[in-house]
Amino acid sequence: MVPLIVLVGPTAVGKTELAVNLALHFGAPIISADSMQIYRGMDIGTAKPTAAERKGVPHYLIDLVSPDQPFTVVDYQEHYNQVKSRLDRQGVMPILTGGTGLYIRAVTQGFIFPDPPPDPELRAALRKEAEIKGRAAVYQRLVELDPVAARKIHPQDLKRTLRALEVTIASGRPFSEQQKAARRELTPDIIYIGLTRARAELYERINLRVDRMIAAGLKEEVASLLAEGYGPELPAMQGLGYKELIPVVRGEMPLTEAVTLLKKRTRHYAKRQETWFRREPVEKWFLLSSGEEDICYKKILQYLEGRIDQVSNSIK
Repeated sequence: MVPLIVLVGPTAVGKTELAVNLALHFGAPIISADSMQIYRGMDIGTAKPTAAERKGVPHYLIDLVSPDQPFTVVDYQEHYNQVKSRLDRQGVMPILTGGTGLYIRAVTQGFIFPDPPPDPELRAALRKEAEIKGRAAVYQRLVELDPVAARKIHPQDLKRTLRALEVTIASGRPFSEQQKAARRELTPDIIYIGLTRARAELYERINLRVDRMIAAGLKEEVASLLAEGYGPELPAMQGLGYKELIPVVRGEMPLTEAVTLLKKRTRHYAKRQETWFRREPVEKWFLLSSGEEDICYKKILQYLEGRIDQVSNSIK
């Protein structure tokens, strides 16, 4: 078994650039933990690193499926385990990084997801209920059936709300009750660090990222996906950047309005990510600051080199 570096933080904090630099230093591949970067053809809106940004570093678990293919956390676990097992046999230390906290929890804490398997008919009925009565009504139903699970899910997070309701209704047992015994402590080979920035600086970076996405052709990417038959009802097309631009492509909303909405929703998403990762077993947080990235990089590198030596000696 070889060490595993886990690098987390909110969107636009600077994970990609730091992960690539660390990967180049350590000769490590990167394993993506991003629930949107798994989709082929969805590059701009998912902030998928370009070939130039990857700088020759091998990246795994990117471009796994087409936007209309179902993909669950369990699927991610299976793909990750295959990659990680192969790297372990080769004695290669990877860097696991991304903003999808559930993916990271699933593979670092042995998280087992409760049965039953997804029920498309039940989920469709619940989604229809959300469309008719609103997200708040569906979320309130979860509060009544499983208040413990509801406290851990943001009222606007329809996807997780529907899954929790689906499992609870189909099994007759609260979703949270089925999750209780699933998590375990991190194994000694995991080095789990987090990145953060001052809120105002992070929001400025988010706004700038959205502007760059638009300039890079996000509207055209969305138009192309719709033209290929990927409808707005698909989970992939409900991702940030796609659901906001669909009305623009259809001529139902001005681009300026959609951009403002996307920036707002992305800022809210970053805040939820920060809340999630603060509850995770991150062993050390590093504060990044504009103009001081090199100083912080050296601190992170020094910390990781010490921890890698420590972990390597403990698992020999």
